[in-house]
Amino acid sequence: MKFKHRARISTMTTTTNNAREAAPAPAGAWIKFLRSYGPTPENGILFDEHVSKALAKANVAPISLPTTRLAAIAERAANGLPGSILIAGTAGDGKTFHCRSLWLSLGGDGGAWAAKSMVKELQLANGRTAIFVKDLSELAQEDSDYAMNLLEQSALGAEDKRFLVIAANHGQILERLRDFGNRRGRQSDLRNIIQDSFLLASTPPARLAIYDLSASANRDTLNNVFDAVANHPEWDKCGGCGHQGEGKVCPIYENRNRMLGAADGGLLSTRLGDVAEVAKFNGWHLPIRDMLTLASNMILGHPAAKEGLMTCADVPRIQEEQDVERASLYSNIFGSNLKPKMRQRLIFQALASFGIGSETTNGVDGLLVYGADDPALAPAFDRLLRADPVYGANDAYLSELRRYLEGEEEARLDSGAAEFLARLEAQRRRLFFTVSDGEQDYAHWPMSVFRFANEYLALAADVSNQRPISEPIRSRLAKGLNRVMTGLLIENGDKLFVASSGGFTQSRVSVLCDTEAPARRVGGVGMRARVEPLSGRPLLEVALAAGETSPASLALTPVRFEFLCRVADGALPGSFSNECLEDLLAFKARLLRKAELLRRQRAEDDDDDAANEQTLTLNFIDMEQSGMGFSRPVTIRTVA
Repeated sequence: MKFKHRARISTMTTTTNNAREAAPAPAGAWIKFLRSYGPTPENGILFDEHVSKALAKANVAPISLPTTRLAAIAERAANGLPGSILIAGTAGDGKTFHCRSLWLSLGGDGGAWAAKSMVKELQLANGRTAIFVKDLSELAQEDSDYAMNLLEQSALGAEDKRFLVIAANHGQILERLRDFGNRRGRQSDLRNIIQDSFLLASTPPARLAIYDLSASANRDTLNNVFDAVANHPEWDKCGGCGHQGEGKVCPIYENRNRMLGAADGGLLSTRLGDVAEVAKFNGWHLPIRDMLTLASNMILGHPAAKEGLMTCADVPRIQEEQDVERASLYSNIFGSNLKPKMRQRLIFQALASFGIGSETTNGVDGLLVYGADDPALAPAFDRLLRADPVYGANDAYLSELRRYLEGEEEARLDSGAAEFLARLEAQRRRLFFTVSDGEQDYAHWPMSVFRFANEYLALAADVSNQRPISEPIRSRLAKGLNRVMTGLLIENGDKLFVASSGGFTQSRVSVLCDTEAPARRVGGVGMRARVEPLSGRPLLEVALAAGETSPASLALTPVRFEFLCRVADGALPGSFSNECLEDLLAFKARLLRKAELLRRQRAEDDDDDAANEQTLTLNFIDMEQSGMGFSRPVTIRTVA
């Protein structure tokens, strides 16, 4: 939405503006190159095959990212060990880049690599031949069968003089191996090995080195992308640009400096890294390609620019129209500068799932709306909003706020307040990334749908480092599980009630306690949290008996964790889908099956007299006035 009501300041003369627009921007070529990484329909530069041409055209240095996996891949290829190399991942993880970099590190010619052929041969000094497949998806059947045959022979021990270096998506390599085996009337011996490596993190044979790039994308990757973009040497040319200084703010350079993090101590990248971690644990995979797109959009985004991305030529007009505030990188993070179709990209869908901007608290909105006039809120308003004259409570925001509060005629019409509400959403987003951790009254995670994300990240760090989880988190999880399993608002956080309704495990209210387990693992019994090896998520395990080899487990995603914490606090918004509840009820059903097996085993161990007694003991769950639950046994004697 375009902000129409802006506070005007004196502008320069038309002659000066025309001169400024005519002057070439010192970093114009770099900005155009960076723009080509953005979310535009023609951003082919995001594919490794087009990078060299774009660099030559722009005459700038490439965006150099740390390649920690490349050193290991190059060492494997150069050390003479037999067997092949599979560089796997999803689209945008940098498979072709790693393949090309390995080719060059082994002495391959850049021009030969750029040739159209998808299969390249390179003679190594040790007499071996490396066969490179740039992109498996581009191979015809004959070339694909040749590559799959060589992969099997070299990985399974029949070929030592030649080896394959292949870049492929997970599904592509498995599909090609399956089809290759089917055409030969057999199953591929290698397909299951590679599939288990992808899905179960199993160790492949020594003759097959698998480097799954999708497993390495995390907050460090995002920080590396931001650092490489914000610290690119071409930014030094902006120092003599006429679009900044003397009271003028260049939105491009302003966004770059905020990404750099010098003013906030890196708080923006830390917060966005936290968001990326939570997204990863929720199943979103954000490849490097998307992270580069995000960095470009954060710096260059503006809804009034062509395709929503600025060039240096757009800056004078934006300054003249007093429209700098709509270039806010805090809103650009979520693609608010883009048309809806461009916001369908994976990175923006993942970030939109957090609801940042639409979610809020009473305290935050009270500050944004009444803080300018309320003496009690004024110090916080000055500290958190007025202190940022570019994207915070500037003259335009305060002017629109007055119109909204004073109820001018236009503001009272249908959708008349839409412009201020758009500003309000932008300020919530800015606060999420700028408010310090010490601002207890305006904590940032409650401004998202994941209000307990901070606790979840702490839990993930604890289990990853094999530390005991904090007692408040353990108690909250136990309390939430108890309320799901019983359907009662019980307060117990020290033990778990495995409850049923007498046979129907999907019942929402269950008052028969089949068994109990402590919320802390003691003597091999009870609940504990450990790390799930493949995903890195926390995994809840509940053992009902000592020595149990396969306790019931629940992979704890941020969504499930949030669900349990909200239930423990007694309030669950309708925005949560039934999927979470169904997952937890399925976990309850697994616990009930374990409890039934345990009961039968104990019955078999009873003496004959006890077994012959015609009695049945039921444990009913009762609640004290304080809300604490307890099991009350009721013995029923049956009459023949």
